[in-house]
Amino acid sequence: MFKKFFMKKRALNHYLVTSSHSTSVIAEQYRTIRTNIEYTAIDKDIKSILVTSASPGEGKSTTSANLAIIFAQQGKKILLIDTDLRKPTIHKKFCVHNQIGLSNVLTKKQAIEDAIMDTSIKNLSILTSGPIPPNPAELLISKAMENLLGKLYKEFDVVILDTPPVLAVADAQILSKHADGVILVVASGQTETEQGKKAKQLLVSSNATILGVVLNNKKQEKNDYYYYYGNDDKAI
Repeated sequence: MFKKFFMKKRALNHYLVTSSHSTSVIAEQYRTIRTNIEYTAIDKDIKSILVTSASPGEGKSTTSANLAIIFAQQGKKILLIDTDLRKPTIHKKFCVHNQIGLSNVLTKKQAIEDAIMDTSIKNLSILTSGPIPPNPAELLISKAMENLLGKLYKEFDVVILDTPPVLAVADAQILSKHADGVILVVASGQTETEQGKKAKQLLVSSNATILGVVLNNKKQEKNDYYYYYGNDDKAI
């Protein structure tokens, strides 16, 4: 069992809308995403979800964090891991320190029991990235990472992996083989069609199971939704 390492209660980042505005239209769309993910699990449960984007700044970390919250609100034991060992942001979303995290555990400088933090949100724990290492890809592809994920998948109902953009580095492709499914985040008016297609192709070439695409930052119009979740072949 993991120790309960509680963070100090602070105001959560305003981007965590599923917590701060749980009855909003946007929060409801995250519930729709959760439902659609669950409906993809006909033959087996989805216990690990990797979230990535084509390029930086498309909202993949915000999506990861809100998905983690929405699953935790179901009463499931959830772990959100920041596997972006280059430009981590999950600790900023939850307003916590990043002195101890994934990189410390993988380099055997810290026990996993001491690196996982409980949040002020019931059922939700986070593992931040930790200090940025000189060899991110080598750590993520290591046997230590594989063993760690295997252990965490047994301890939590759902583990969500926030990864770097797939067009920038190979980290998402490396980790996709350890996840039951992948969600690709694209930004309305920002992600170019060719970028989206290329990101999808790279994930498919890694034998990733793409659950779908989240369209982020779509301008809300009358009778419209802020977020769309659909079959990846139709969304891109």
